[in-house]
Amino acid sequence: MKTTSSLFLILFSLMIIPLTMNAQGCVAIRHFSSSMGNELEGNLLRKGDFQAGMNYRYFKSFRHFKGTEEEPDRVSNNTEVINYSHSWDFSLNYGITDRLYAGITIPTVLNERSSLYEHGREERNMTFSRGLADIRLGVGYWILDPEKHENGNFAMGLGLKLPTGNYNATDIFYNVGPENSSQVRPVDQSIQPGDGGFGLTVDLQFYRSLATDLFIYGGGFYLLNPRETNGIRTFRETLSPILQNEAVMSVPDQYAVRAGLGYNLSSQFAASLGARFEGVPVEDVIGGSGGFRRPGNVLSIDPGISYMRNNFSINLNVPVAFRRERPQSVTDLETERITGTPRNGDAAFADYLINLGISYRFGGNRATFPEIESNSNLPFIE
Repeated sequence: MKTTSSLFLILFSLMIIPLTMNAQGCVAIRHFSSSMGNELEGNLLRKGDFQAGMNYRYFKSFRHFKGTEEEPDRVSNNTEVINYSHSWDFSLNYGITDRLYAGITIPTVLNERSSLYEHGREERNMTFSRGLADIRLGVGYWILDPEKHENGNFAMGLGLKLPTGNYNATDIFYNVGPENSSQVRPVDQSIQPGDGGFGLTVDLQFYRSLATDLFIYGGGFYLLNPRETNGIRTFRETLSPILQNEAVMSVPDQYAVRAGLGYNLSSQFAASLGARFEGVPVEDVIGGSGGFRRPGNVLSIDPGISYMRNNFSINLNVPVAFRRERPQSVTDLETERITGTPRNGDAAFADYLINLGISYRFGGNRATFPEIESNSNLPFIE
């Protein structure tokens, strides 16, 4: 017979599987995660419960790909683009009822980008961006009654992404003006804090007990961004006349899916191992897909470990990429048709992503959901 703390640990261990889209490289416009935050356990709330959390993420992208083929000469020739990305998600979730929950995620970012081609190809220089990113609001609902389906459940959610992040962050670019002078220009879209569009997110998450202390989890989200472009100039047309169709920034959709196994190691520690697939599509589901974007996707192995004590929890997971792809964009295909020459832009990807989360539950009924008696059957036990 399990204890309440053991149940809480199993539920909390799902936190190490963040439903996150953080774009391991310069594929996505900016860091993004589901509107309901990054932890399933944060959505298993009693009526009146709050859970506050903070997630920190970091990656360094520098490996260039066209299609699924890496371009190792970019690193050996010192022409690679390097992005350093730091992001902090501050979230608060609330149990409206035992099955209906709501949440807000307030993200902040600090980005750094090093390149040659953006500075006249004469010398390597840095550009920066920082500040508030796009705030997300959302609601979700557990489809099955948790008290009657303790061994597994699934939830569906809807969210709204607000264009609160700056999508016209600027910095100094060198050797690009008259007589190789410097100019203030918008930074690359991969480090813009926001994208400039209202978005709608849909998400799904589930868990199921397989045996004592062992469970399966999964879920995913899709961000619908109806706005086609945000009007911000990229200056890519100054690099080559054939890039005229990439002169303004696109506002692309994004998505992420993940699944895996979790295991309760002890009364305070849990571990998991899963896979995640995330990316930016070539074309949006709703609205046009013109303007400049770097579509791409990453398939990663996602190990993690977590620790819980009372209402406090901390988790660490490190997704490691083993397949990266930068497909042809809409503008690549347009240019190929016009010129008759094959074209596939490249993108830089990271080898791994570091994700560290901290959360605390308070208010309402602090017993972990579902509330149980000491002699009752618990979730995750067949």
